[in-house]
Amino acid sequence: MIVLELLLFCLLFTGMVRIDVLGGAVNGLYFYPKPVQERAISLGLMSRETMQRKRKCFMLPFMIVMLASLLLIIGCLNGVSDFRTAYLQALLFLEVMNRYDGIVIDKLWVGHSRFWVLPGTEDLPFVQTWAQVIKKRGILTLVWIIGAAVVAGLVVLLF
Repeated sequence: MIVLELLLFCLLFTGMVRIDVLGGAVNGLYFYPKPVQERAISLGLMSRETMQRKRKCFMLPFMIVMLASLLLIIGCLNGVSDFRTAYLQALLFLEVMNRYDGIVIDKLWVGHSRFWVLPGTEDLPFVQTWAQVIKKRGILTLVWIIGAAVVAGLVVLLF
């Protein structure tokens, strides 16, 4: 059951990113490295203000939906009510999402799809190297150790 829940959680993650870029990859300009952002802005693909607004309009609902789904999975579907079990499940989901984002989203989807190439920025690297992915995912591993405690606390409080 938990494997199916993990799969659905990752599909929700992918679906939200895909919806965000329905009008084109430029709508997710805030996902790109700074040099790509700067070039896209200088080419007039998007203004800095619009990029920041789009980032806020995506990230807030994204975090709310992902947190709510995690709370519902752990608290409702799995019926967890103790902190330890909630913490371990939250950590599992957050770490799987962390690796999924780095490997499936960043390296496979972004790295192997022409969709993500912005016109006029073809000469700029926009896919993270494996070293960058490992470093970022390592840092996020530490963040999710704390984040899982917050989720577990909310599960115990709400369920």
